[in-house]
Parts: sequence; C-alpha cells; structure tokens
Amino acid sequence: MRLRNVKHAGEMIAMYPNIIIGTPTDFKGKWNECFGNNNPIEIEIGCGKGKFIQEIASRQPEKNFIGIEKFDSVIIRALEKVIEYPLPNLRLIRIDADKLPEIFDTLEISKIYLNFSDPWPKKRTAKRRLTSTQFLDRYSRILKQGSNIIMKTDNSELFEFSKIEFNESQYFDLDVINNDLYSNMPDDNIQTEFEQKFVEKGNKIFYLKATFKGDKHEEDL
Repeated sequence: MRLRNVKHAGEMIAMYPNIIIGTPTDFKGKWNECFGNNNPIEIEIGCGKGKFIQEIASRQPEKNFIGIEKFDSVIIRALEKVIEYPLPNLRLIRIDADKLPEIFDTLEISKIYLNFSDPWPKKRTAKRRLTSTQFLDRYSRILKQGSNIIMKTDNSELFEFSKIEFNESQYFDLDVINNDLYSNMPDDNIQTEFEQKFVEKGNKIFYLKATFKGDKHEEDL
C-alpha cells in the first residue's frame, strides 16, 4: 500500500526545482529547453520510487527521461535516488496522468512506459486504467508517429483489458504480446521495485508493445 503522507515531503520537493519540475505546464512544447538539448524525450507514467527511470536514464544518456508520479510520498523516494546519483537527462513531475496533454505538446514524446500500473479492478473505475480508451486518446496527443508504448504488469485482467483497448484503438498497432516475459526475457529489460517483488513470489509478468501510427491530431497541424 502506498503511504499518502511523508513528513516534510513538500518542503524537500521544493528544495530541488531542477529535478522535480514544480510548474510543468510552463514547459509545454519546450521540454527540450528544460534539458538543454534536442534529444528524444521518453516518460514513465507511475515511476514509483524511481528504480526503473533512474537506471534507464543512466544506460541511455543520448535520450531524456521524465518520471511521472502522483503522490508526494512516493516521488520523494525517486527524488532521493536522483539526488544521490544525479543525471542531467532525468527530471521528475508530480501530477495525475490525466493532465498529460496540459504539460506536453503534440509530437513531443518519443516513448511511454507503463510499469505495473494500478489495475483499478472495479468495472466503474475502468476509465482510470492507464490503457483505457480515455488514456490512449491522451497519449495520441503527445506522441510522435512511430513511437512506442511499453507495458508490463503482473495483473492478467488488466493485461487482457489492455490488449482489447489497443486492438480497438484507431491510434495504435499492437506489435508484441508476451504472456510470460521471463520465459523469453529481452536483454534490455530493467526491473522495477514491484517487478522484483512479483518475480520473487513467482508471479507471471505480462508484456506488450504498441506503436502509435499517427492520427487526426497530427493531420490538424
């Protein structure tokens, strides 16, 4: 369970405005200025305590990365990692993911990672799942044509739901479906904190990759 309150979390976050961007809407369409280069920008939605985003940014200095997390009490753990091991190509944002089109412009993002997202198991909360039709529409408004969404989960119901949503979407082609990631592990796999725990418990890890094929939002440019 995620803790909602960490003492002095807000104060600590405010101390590092160059790592956790306090007013991300200011950079809409200008995120390359934030990084000081024109490298591709990839985001992880729900970065948790930051293990994945920290490691991938370290491995791929030729790209820029933004970790997005909703709760102060969680993102502060990611902040601690970045403070200890600073990376010029990594930033953090504390927002709800439904605000993505407010902080990123059309064609601004090159890849999205969805690692062990909240499954929101009740039917009435399905639209809050990060692979719902509502979120796929939001992603279509910020991704470059040909960009990928990478998803990993241990929740079979969320995985089945996600396959249906991608297959029915006008925006995406579903390219890779792996029902047991650890039976055919890609060399570049990076574990998250949740992934480590799930694998230790013997949970099966599901994986998919979808490609954004372009849509009406690009045609309006």
